[in-house]
Amino acid sequence: MPIETTDVRSNPNEQIAHAAKSIGKSMDRAKVFLAIHTGKKVYKTVAEIASVTGLSRKRVLEEAVKLYNDDIVTRDKIDGELAYKKDKFLAQNKNRILRLAKNPAELASLPTKATPRATTVIHHIVRAVKKSPNVKHITIDDVESFSKSRGMSAGTVSIPVEEKSFKDGLKAILGEEGEFHDWGGESDDLFTTRLVIGGSRKAAAFGLKGRGTRGILYASKMGKRGDQIQRLFGAPAEVFVVQYWGQVDERVYELMEKLATSKSIEQGKRVYWGVIDGGDTRRLVNAYPDCFAKNSKVQTPRRDE
Repeated sequence: MPIETTDVRSNPNEQIAHAAKSIGKSMDRAKVFLAIHTGKKVYKTVAEIASVTGLSRKRVLEEAVKLYNDDIVTRDKIDGELAYKKDKFLAQNKNRILRLAKNPAELASLPTKATPRATTVIHHIVRAVKKSPNVKHITIDDVESFSKSRGMSAGTVSIPVEEKSFKDGLKAILGEEGEFHDWGGESDDLFTTRLVIGGSRKAAAFGLKGRGTRGILYASKMGKRGDQIQRLFGAPAEVFVVQYWGQVDERVYELMEKLATSKSIEQGKRVYWGVIDGGDTRRLVNAYPDCFAKNSKVQTPRRDE
């Protein structure tokens, strides 16, 4: 006998998030998921799913097996034909799951055991410690190490360079000689104690997103589990920066401010946080052409009037 694919006694949001991530932005997979979990029938044959969705039998099989491999559905044979079983819990939450699958930002903000809401963490810390946070939002104009970029036009850079190449450019600007290797579970892409703010050196952790990422940067695009920003604030730093070659979603700013507040309260220290978006990234590249010249085509820098 097949067993239920979910355990509603565990964190229900965990189950919902897992299903939404499995469906992703695939419209065909969403159709198959909805067909299986709609109606009174517990099992839907491949032929029935194809009839409801308008997909070919081949496409139904291709998408259904992905749901099966992710433990979203179970399967059996009904009268000799392959059929997929509806999960009661997922059926009750199917509309919410499909909405989250289409909205990565909302999905990333869904509190689970792996990624609890930062606001909840802050709430408990405030009650326990009862200290006022000391948090400062910064831009590249506030960083003395990036002083050449002040008044510099964003101009244009032909294409985003690879994450490693931009990291090497930052290291050259800061005079950082350390080696930093990506391995998927690291808290940051670059850690340095050579960033100068307010006349003194600060320990800083950078989270970088290179040309492999497209479109608006949502928190869900940072790390395989969408938890790279949370991991970034686990670094032993006092300055936390996210850099991207394009537009950064406002909820990234909101999440960073909350995590900075939490860290400040927890440690009783000032915490700096900031975002280097596409425009500021180009300003840095144009301001320090010698540091990035090997990695991108840089427009001749000019100062704004």
